[in-house]
Amino acid sequence: MKVQHKADIAKNGQAAKSDKPLKTERIKGAEAVVKCLIAEGIKTIYGYPGGAIMPTYDAMYHYQDELQHILARHEQGAIHAAEGHARVTRETAACIATSGPGALNLATGIADAYLDSVPLVCITGQVFSGVLGTDAFQETDVIGCTMSITKWNYQITKPEEIPSVFAKAFYIANTGRPGPVVIDITKDAQNGLLDFHYEKMTNIRTYHPRLKAKKSALEKAAELINKAKKPFILAGHGIQIARAEKVFTAFIEKTGIPIGCTIHGLGTIPNDHKLHTGMLGMHGNYGPNIKTNECDVLIAIGMRFDDRVTGNLEKYAKQATVIHIEIDPSEVNKNVFAHVPIIADAKDALTQLLPMVKKRKHTKWLAEFRAADKIEYEKVIKRDCGPSPEGEIRMGQVMKEVSDQTKGQAIVATDVGQHQMIAARYYKYNTTNSWVSSGGAGTMGYGLPAAFGAKFADPKREVICVCGDGGFQMTIQELGLCAQWNVGVKILLLDNNFLGMVRQWQQLFFDRRYSSVELVNPNFVMIAEGFGVKAKEVSDPKKLKQAIKEMLAHDGPYLLHVRVEKEENVFPMVPSGAGIGDIRLE
Repeated sequence: MKVQHKADIAKNGQAAKSDKPLKTERIKGAEAVVKCLIAEGIKTIYGYPGGAIMPTYDAMYHYQDELQHILARHEQGAIHAAEGHARVTRETAACIATSGPGALNLATGIADAYLDSVPLVCITGQVFSGVLGTDAFQETDVIGCTMSITKWNYQITKPEEIPSVFAKAFYIANTGRPGPVVIDITKDAQNGLLDFHYEKMTNIRTYHPRLKAKKSALEKAAELINKAKKPFILAGHGIQIARAEKVFTAFIEKTGIPIGCTIHGLGTIPNDHKLHTGMLGMHGNYGPNIKTNECDVLIAIGMRFDDRVTGNLEKYAKQATVIHIEIDPSEVNKNVFAHVPIIADAKDALTQLLPMVKKRKHTKWLAEFRAADKIEYEKVIKRDCGPSPEGEIRMGQVMKEVSDQTKGQAIVATDVGQHQMIAARYYKYNTTNSWVSSGGAGTMGYGLPAAFGAKFADPKREVICVCGDGGFQMTIQELGLCAQWNVGVKILLLDNNFLGMVRQWQQLFFDRRYSSVELVNPNFVMIAEGFGVKAKEVSDPKKLKQAIKEMLAHDGPYLLHVRVEKEENVFPMVPSGAGIGDIRLE
């Protein structure tokens, strides 16, 4: 849900009303930044200092008991850590960097958060306002660069703007469809004085984040659901964002409708729930993919019909009547036409729909999914999770063993590639809010810092970081974070000496012309130990179980370097340009 990128947004908000006399204090802008963060409940901020943001860092020095700063080893590590933090808490997280290269190093994470609906407030320093536009040292147009990848961005050039802009930023970031906001603040605004007073924002005149479902749409949806013979639900991340898991479970159990999850919808209900049919999409399960093109009513909840879910739109669910429950109006009818659009928060919509739908069972229809499961098991799963004829470890074996030993209760944070799809397919997500990964942007290097942020935010839960050898090396320096803070992320490095997903495509669609995908890797165990992280390598399938057990038992961060089958492919697979009904099992 995009918010207009106009300066007047900073003038038309409304703060929470108070009958108390207005009290102010005369402070510098930099201190005001820190006080705004604390007032919004931020206790941890991830970042990297530099010249243009130095006044704010100096102010943070005096508030260390109230605002903890985590010094990443790279700005991209900082923002991915903030994403991991926000994903598991579902609260807005914050990150901070200097101008120029520091700000631009946040850009990948900002785009990632925008596509995956992650609430962030990103603060960047900027050169003095008097030299803006002169190509001053480390000056970049942060507002221009981030306009298309933020819900809102704003450049502060006067200290008195700070309280209202921060209040609006936090309000925008985590209302409606969540997303990132960027505040670019010049050095003179940080140094200047203002009469500081802070009130949280409760309304913005031009921004309407929580639309109410139309009664007529709800009634039409209920009528279709009650009459449907083969209904199917697509469960997206929006259900968990809306904290709607309980009402969603009540809804599916009353209606008896089978469900498939998007990749970010994993964990919405336990994998072993009787109505759960698996994951949708390019490397999703066979049943939910082919049955999407056989259902009569398709109910999409909190998802945006991404191309990885739909495949070729010309071949997608043409037989179905589509009900789309989505909080962001811009996503409705964008890719797939909704016969019944319901623009609303998932929890609100489902709460209203629940008494309107009938108690039903779809036993024969559900049995069709289970028949498809058997086909997939024989052709794919038995191979992926079974012994390799060559005596090598398979990625599916690793994830199944981790899932068994953690009982499906861990948070799984992944990088991007084959290992990501294997982690999505073979970990049994039995707890909500358990999947932390880069979906829309597909950002390599995401996994390790995001896992750190997730574990730092929720230290009581086990956090498993699943990485490939390619993406891991993009942010490998964040091992230093894990060691410095003794944050017990358990890192599963699945190493096949390839950029595996690209190699798979080159094998299948480019006649095995392996162009620039084979890696000559370093000694990962030595590198981890150099950072102060306990590490071990395993390549024998017979030793895998014990190696994972030792990893999970270790108190602190741990890297398990697993050498896996070199040219293993991930199936099922919907080829690019194909319809989901054309899914390949081999």
